[in-house]
Amino acid sequence: MNPPSSCFPLSRRAFLHSSVLGAVGGIADHWARLEAAGARKGRGRARSVIMIFNCGAPSHIDLWDMKPNAPSTVRGPFQPIATTVPGIQISELMPNVARHAQKLAILRTVHHSHGSHNSGMYWSIVGKPYRIDSTLINPSRTDLPSVGTLVGWLAQRDGYSGSIPPYVITPFPHCDSTAYITPGQFGGCLGSRFDPLVVNADPNHPSFQVAGLGISEGLTVERIRHRSFLLEQIDRPWRIYPDDLPVHRARALELVTSAEARRAFDLSQEPARVRDRYGRHSWGQSHLLARRLVEAGVRFVTTVNGPSIVWDTHSDNFNTLKNRLVPPMEQAFVALLEDLEQRGLLESTLVVWIGDFGRTPVINSNAGRDHWPQCYSVVLAGGGIRGGQVVGVSDATASYPKDRPLTPADIHATIFTALGYNPHGITYLSPEGRPMPLSEGTPIAELL
Repeated sequence: MNPPSSCFPLSRRAFLHSSVLGAVGGIADHWARLEAAGARKGRGRARSVIMIFNCGAPSHIDLWDMKPNAPSTVRGPFQPIATTVPGIQISELMPNVARHAQKLAILRTVHHSHGSHNSGMYWSIVGKPYRIDSTLINPSRTDLPSVGTLVGWLAQRDGYSGSIPPYVITPFPHCDSTAYITPGQFGGCLGSRFDPLVVNADPNHPSFQVAGLGISEGLTVERIRHRSFLLEQIDRPWRIYPDDLPVHRARALELVTSAEARRAFDLSQEPARVRDRYGRHSWGQSHLLARRLVEAGVRFVTTVNGPSIVWDTHSDNFNTLKNRLVPPMEQAFVALLEDLEQRGLLESTLVVWIGDFGRTPVINSNAGRDHWPQCYSVVLAGGGIRGGQVVGVSDATASYPKDRPLTPADIHATIFTALGYNPHGITYLSPEGRPMPLSEGTPIAELL
């Protein structure tokens, strides 16, 4: 997928261009009125988060919450297999994941009520419903911020000084086609200062590079800094643009001139065997890039495993999962867990595997499964989370929570708590000027 840059509210190229030339596209950042409400960072064991987002919604009943005793119209052809944790079974499609069950916390009763892709993704990443249940929606500056946006906001509030923005999305943003981009994943009501860096390029491409990163031929860091200084002196007496423009300029300058940023995105520095281990495909190399970004200090990385809504298996669900979707996903996920563990990063990196919603328990006439937000599974690992357990029990057909229902907001509250933030004690201002907590959910006690 190579979506046109016009699909994204503020592309990275446009951001750098506008920062250097002195324009911000008319978007004012209301930082002064968005100060957090006093709570200090606690002792969370996690430092960073990698969110693996299966865009289009994977089938929970074929992967994580199998029902072998259900009718054939529900259970499908796949069989459950034992894992390394007695009593926990997952799909035969994931034998390598089964070897790491002791690291995993499988949440089987996550639910919400929006069945359209973009509003479902919004609810999953923001923790609250969008104003309408629809796919035909796009981001705006009145959106509430996603969990990734808020983690980046908190990082900057706490003095984050990395040359790479604290929130990065790879390879492309959440979307349903390139015409409808999921709201919430950008800065939203927090302002453009907190937009993520969207890579907008395939890390598996032989000539992969992040557009605009690095210095143009014939320039030096000294010349660029001198030009920036002169521009600031010229603009200062006539400044009519938003007060935060110098911040945008400084960040753009730092990103363009940073050797650290260039190294983090340079996958050619990885040994071939490591790249092979993750998989020579977009998902595998995005997971590898996520690990490199976490090593570079980035606080939140989302790997959107699309393109677009590729997990939307309304027809031929079983062959699609078996032959096209699960093998690269499993390879990349297992490689990430093992690599983080071997590098001593798993305890400080919370990995979250999530999607828009689940799929219908009843198989449709096209051998597919349709949208089902009423019950689905989310998996967490690392970051101090207690693995080797299942939280929540669904009913006999994985249609509804039977015990311990959970919401996306509960997952977000758990993420913030794992990072050391009080999800109820820190607030930002909504577009209406109302204080909003980081999450209205309840941290999942079994995981912490």
